[in-house]
Amino acid sequence: MAKVADGRVPIPRHPQKFIHRLRAFIRQRGLSVSTESVYVSWVKRFIKFHGLTHPKDLSPADVEQFLHHLAIVNGVTVSTQKVALNALSFL
Repeated sequence: MAKVADGRVPIPRHPQKFIHRLRAFIRQRGLSVSTESVYVSWVKRFIKFHGLTHPKDLSPADVEQFLHHLAIVNGVTVSTQKVALNALSFL
């Protein structure tokens, strides 16, 4: 989707898709445009990592597995892991 003037991706008035509902949830909490973008990106990576499984069907163990993969296989820093965990906490 194209971004609008304030830099946010537009969402439908009554969002049905998961990512649109996630964006609406983030916006209701007043988080910044950049935080929204980062969180949505991490959530998408998490979903893709688990074979496009819907987040409602994933458990805390799946979050642990994803973070472990980030740390061990990808070698990301602790701060990057914390950002990913914060993003996943919105699920």
